[in-house]
Amino acid sequence: LDILFPGCDIIRTRDQALIDAADFAIDVGGTWDPASGRFDHHQKGFDAARQTGVPYASAGLVWREYGARCVAAIAAAHTGHELTEDAARQMAYAIDADVVQYLDLSDVGAAKNAPGGYGLSAVISGFNPNWLDEQRIGYGEATEAYRLSQFRRAMAVLADVMINAVKYRVGALLALEQVRQAEAMEDGRLLFLKNSALPWAAVVRKEMPKVLFVISHSIAEQRYMLHTVGVSPESFEARADLPEAWAGLRDAELVAVTGVPDATFCHNGRFIAAAKSFDGVRAMAYQALQAVDDAAAANVQVISQDEA
Repeated sequence: LDILFPGCDIIRTRDQALIDAADFAIDVGGTWDPASGRFDHHQKGFDAARQTGVPYASAGLVWREYGARCVAAIAAAHTGHELTEDAARQMAYAIDADVVQYLDLSDVGAAKNAPGGYGLSAVISGFNPNWLDEQRIGYGEATEAYRLSQFRRAMAVLADVMINAVKYRVGALLALEQVRQAEAMEDGRLLFLKNSALPWAAVVRKEMPKVLFVISHSIAEQRYMLHTVGVSPESFEARADLPEAWAGLRDAELVAVTGVPDATFCHNGRFIAAAKSFDGVRAMAYQALQAVDDAAAANVQVISQDEA
């Protein structure tokens, strides 16, 4: 709301007269009525929940009503891109799933939003004054002023979280067509991206089932990268790994194994490698594809022998 209505006054109170006079009342007041700006969830009988069953608390209720408008405002201010209503709504829904619902789960006591003490809700809770602050500052107006200053610091942190979430998703949206139009090689099993900063993994996983490896140009580092394609965002498993003989090698050792004079490294996990030139990384990609084909052929021969 502070993003959509910049400069608005914030009053932290349980005084019902002040609550009744407010344009918005959040987490207090005992009423959920978006049309009148009321977003409380403590009242008896409140049972609003997402379609997934995750209950709403006040953060989620405000985001449900104003999330799409907030996303659109952030996108315009921080990326210069005007989102369609549908795109803003989809991004708001995704941010609810990634961020907001976990704040609500913590608020209603249903679950911690991350293991340990540094999930997002716990980080924000850390801005609350503790007894040492109150003992140091004293009670009364000084304490309330300190509470409000801490509250605004917490708001600034969460504003940055939301801004970064929107910027990432706008970037991914704008990158879609570039990834879709990228040059396919080796009968569609190899994809070349001219900028390694493009978020490509999701669209390749979803729309390009033949692609086994991706070449990208790291403009910042002036080198070419060879990536595997993960089978899912939650797993390190790839459609095909880079050759086992490359694992963990760098510079001269990798050059000796690959025969590529400007090969520079291969991660020990065999999911990324690099060379200084496009010709070099293309040669490495060809070897990786050949290794996949050789392994497939060997598997066929073993099956044939077993059947015989």
